[in-house]
Amino acid sequence: MDPKSIVRRFYDEVVGHGSTAAADELLDPNLIDHGVPPAFPSGRAGFLQFAASLKAAFPDLRVDVEDLITEGDRVAARVMVRGTHLGPLFGRLNATGRSAAWTGIDMFRLAKGRIVERWNERDLLSLLQQLGVDVGLF
Repeated sequence: MDPKSIVRRFYDEVVGHGSTAAADELLDPNLIDHGVPPAFPSGRAGFLQFAASLKAAFPDLRVDVEDLITEGDRVAARVMVRGTHLGPLFGRLNATGRSAAWTGIDMFRLAKGRIVERWNERDLLSLLQQLGVDVGLF
């Protein structure tokens, strides 16, 4: 499977639908994830817990891939994430019922057809503003 297809499946099946079968196929057991918040364990298990908590907060979560660029063993993705906030977010922010859309950029390193490392940046300030959180002097 080509690297772009692996990353598209990651967003659709693992993040969007919470498929553990797809996670087993696409994520290396020793995944190094640089984007999971500190409240979650590191590695593959931490990423899966993080993804599950995000899906619980936004049951209709959708990740639209807007750009994919590959070079060597790396894939860069620009995404738009959308969802309705119907559950607690990271155990801290109660459901607001508001819809939100925020952007993100991920960088993946692949080996032997699996994701072995991931970095990410998300526009969380925009997300919090859309959910009505007072972000003060950010």
